[in-house]
Amino acid sequence: MVSSDQRRRQLAREKFERQQQRREDARRRTRRLTVVIASAVAVAAVIAGGTYFATQGDDEKKDTADAAASQSPSPTPSASEKTVPEPAMSIDEKAKYTMSLKTSQGDIAFAMDAAKTPHTTNSFKSLADKKFFDGTKCHRLTTDGIFVLQCGDPKGDGTGGPGYTIPDENLTALGKAGADGTVTYPAGTVAMANTGQAHTGGSQFFLVYKDSKLPPSYTPFGTMDPDSLKAVEAIGKAGVNGGGADGAPKKAVNISKAAVDKS
Repeated sequence: MVSSDQRRRQLAREKFERQQQRREDARRRTRRLTVVIASAVAVAAVIAGGTYFATQGDDEKKDTADAAASQSPSPTPSASEKTVPEPAMSIDEKAKYTMSLKTSQGDIAFAMDAAKTPHTTNSFKSLADKKFFDGTKCHRLTTDGIFVLQCGDPKGDGTGGPGYTIPDENLTALGKAGADGTVTYPAGTVAMANTGQAHTGGSQFFLVYKDSKLPPSYTPFGTMDPDSLKAVEAIGKAGVNGGGADGAPKKAVNISKAAVDKS
């Protein structure tokens, strides 16, 4: 018989996965709408400039079309569309790296193992070097069933990313899934968020502040130090803004600076 505690954790996991999928569906709807708008703009441009195109060479046609396209709305990054390539590998895969976050709730740091998660570590270093995370916030806290603080979204609503995706890595690190299809992500673990589909990680990640059972489909790539774990535990203890068990943290977590250093 399934205990009430097990049932609660199962419902929390299912809610987590549904929300990830809803965010991906929203991104796809936005992309489709953008394509429709862009197509309408392109058709109007062709009609208005038909005489001009008819009298220009191929190179000039291309230049004009590129200029028109650059003024169209850019599609929101999604699992099915990459707007920029993944950063070229530039880290030392034999080294260890530490990501440090200066936040409104104290400093948070975690070690990353480049040998086990080279794509993830390289991406985070590249983004931090470009100040991608500076001025962002940790937009989501869960306090029942699973216990995580989610960060790394430049939009702050769960739909943003860097414009590219990275492959899943290190998925067997936490052991084989049990009968319920989950493994335990221990307190202190830092893992990649995704859309619920394989290889859809971007810039969003979550900090586990209490042992949480989730499917082994989220790249575990970092481990918080004890002081950082205490800081995240305090954020979790304060709860969700407006009550409930899933939403923006009551203690706002604003990231003023992020850095990745070789340790």
